[in-house]
Amino acid sequence: MTTLTVLKFTTARGAEYVLETLQRLQKQRLLILHDAALVTWPPGAKKPKTRHLTNLAGQGALDGAFWGLLFGLIFLIPIAGAALGAAAGAIAGYMTQMGVTDDFVKEMRQIVTEGTSALFLLTSEEVPDKIIDALRGTGLEVVNTNLSKEAEEKLRQAFASKL
Repeated sequence: MTTLTVLKFTTARGAEYVLETLQRLQKQRLLILHDAALVTWPPGAKKPKTRHLTNLAGQGALDGAFWGLLFGLIFLIPIAGAALGAAAGAIAGYMTQMGVTDDFVKEMRQIVTEGTSALFLLTSEEVPDKIIDALRGTGLEVVNTNLSKEAEEKLRQAFASKL
C-alpha cells in the first residue's frame, strides 16, 4: 500500500535535513520513497516555498500537477478555488482518493506556518522501527498519514515526545 504522510518541523530547514536521512533509508531498502514535495516557510516570508522533488520520482510517483494542485488548495485557495470552476468536482474527487480531504487542507493551513517546514511523502514498504530510530532527535511531528489506524498511532506515539 502506498502511504501519503506529512511530517512537520519547527524550523524552516528541518524538512530538508530529514529528507537526506529518508533518501539514505531508501538506499538501505527500509522504505520506498516514490515521491516527495518539500515546503519551507522562512521567517519573514509572506508565503511558503514549495518544491516537487522530481529526482525521487519513480514507479508510483505523482506528477508535478498533483503537488501544484495540493499546494494551491492549501496556500492559495481563494485564487485557485475561483479559477478551478467546473473542474473543481473532478479535482476534489481525485484529491480525496489520495487522502486529501477538506479537513486535511484546513489542517495543513493551520500547521504549516511561517518559520516551519514540512515534507509531503509518498512511500511504501516502510520498516517503521528502523525509520523511527533513524529520525530520533529531528523534532518532527507526524501531522497526517493514511496508514492504518494502528500503524498511525504507533508512529504518532513514537514521535509524540519530539524524539
